[in-house]
Amino acid sequence: MGFGQWFIPQDKVFFDLFEQQVAIVSDAGHKLVTLTKDFTNVKEKRHEIELLEHRGDDITHAIYERLNRTRNPPLAPAEISSLASSLDEVLDYIDGSAEKMVYYGIESSDAYIVELSKLIHLSTVEIDAAVKGIRSIRDPSFIRDRCIEINRLENLADDVLAGAITDLFRTKDAMTIIKLKDVYDWLEIATDKCEDVADVLSDIAFRHSSS
Repeated sequence: MGFGQWFIPQDKVFFDLFEQQVAIVSDAGHKLVTLTKDFTNVKEKRHEIELLEHRGDDITHAIYERLNRTRNPPLAPAEISSLASSLDEVLDYIDGSAEKMVYYGIESSDAYIVELSKLIHLSTVEIDAAVKGIRSIRDPSFIRDRCIEINRLENLADDVLAGAITDLFRTKDAMTIIKLKDVYDWLEIATDKCEDVADVLSDIAFRHSSS
């Protein structure tokens, strides 16, 4: 930071934008669980997730635009960019998973789809809490604990995916295998993307901790 920047107030609006963005991500995770647990009116429920994805895109663009013109961001530009893009990818994969269920004409969800959706939502809840913690980073251990939990949930998702694929390949319907495997993969990748967010948050907590 240059000497002159000490006299320029930090642009705290970034924290507001991130909190808006992560609230949308968490809401999308909740709506995904609702969709998969009650597999009715799927197109309408997917459309609700799609609208959230569009709102998330708008906030992501607002973050990038503000980053291009601000003189003193509260985090390093690379940190802001990485957090915005990683949150956006979580939302993309939540929306993409729901989209595939509609496009493939999936007639009902199964225990694996529901469980993966629950793990995604639980991960987004942890992300929401961690993102709110970076505004002041008074307790970096709180953020790290949230990130550890997200990593644990991602490991559980790997196990669920393995079980899902094992059972799926016991069936003889090739088209069902192709469709469901793709849905399972996208849901599991969503948990990977949550883990990517956790990595960014963990690095931010470490770099900006006063301890």
